[in-house]
Amino acid sequence: MRHRGVKPAPLPGAGRGAPFIAISTLLLTLLFKLIARLPLAAVHAVGAAAGWLAYALSPTYRERLRANLAQAGLDDAATRRAAIAEAGKQALESAWVWMRPPRDLLAKVDTAELERLKAVQVEGRPALFLTPHLGCFEIVAKTYALHADPRTRALTVLYRVPHKSALRPLMERGRTVPGLTLAPADMRGVRLLMRAMKSGQAAGILPDQVPSHGEGVWAPFFGRPAYTMTLPARLAVAHSAIVVLVYGERLPRGRGYRIHLAPLAEALTGDAEHDAAVLNGALERLIRACPAQYLWGYNRYKVPAGAPAPAIPA
Repeated sequence: MRHRGVKPAPLPGAGRGAPFIAISTLLLTLLFKLIARLPLAAVHAVGAAAGWLAYALSPTYRERLRANLAQAGLDDAATRRAAIAEAGKQALESAWVWMRPPRDLLAKVDTAELERLKAVQVEGRPALFLTPHLGCFEIVAKTYALHADPRTRALTVLYRVPHKSALRPLMERGRTVPGLTLAPADMRGVRLLMRAMKSGQAAGILPDQVPSHGEGVWAPFFGRPAYTMTLPARLAVAHSAIVVLVYGERLPRGRGYRIHLAPLAEALTGDAEHDAAVLNGALERLIRACPAQYLWGYNRYKVPAGAPAPAIPA
């Protein structure tokens, strides 16, 4: 299948800052290629050390990570230590996943769940995969695209363009494989998702990203109001999609990854507040199954500019 990628929009800062961006991209490419040459166990070992370094050097990050763990009732010492290390592994393994050839990635993925993954797309309805910031979320879309039925394996994934312009071309190249289309998190990208699902193909979204004002509602997440995107539920209801929560568990000692699938148990109704609460509840259950590998340092409870205050103070 020929890749139907989105033609990238001009990079932010292109023009006066273009030479700087080009040099930065080149340096990052060299660094990422160096990381990709390492065994995955070494990448994870260095990443764990980097996670502890970030925790030690950034009071803001440290306080947020601990506060989010405490909010979920998970701030025991063992979970906290593991979460610090796992966050560092996640940061470094992205370069490894982006730069290694597909055969190397697939050799590191436990395929036990792949038959279920294939079965999702043969029911005649589009699949909507929701992948939170849990485990190695970079590996999931590539695994699907490389293993699903070649006749219907096309997957369109919504992604947020990085703030650092030099990182964007690396991210887009690293995430691109045949059958996988990247859709930027804007109206153009949403139209791509809708077009894919209308034709019966699959779509993927990170459902725990904080949306912009006007694109979400307040819903409980581990007992605290979090501004939650409404797009996943709207797409699922509009296209009668099969909603599946999926994540890639990071296995110890660099052994690789295990894909986990959890079909959404409760029906979505089209009511924004109800559906956001349903999805957040499903995410909570998924995270509690593998709590150390959630990205607890993510600012999940921030209030977007212009967003209304939650009914219950955040």
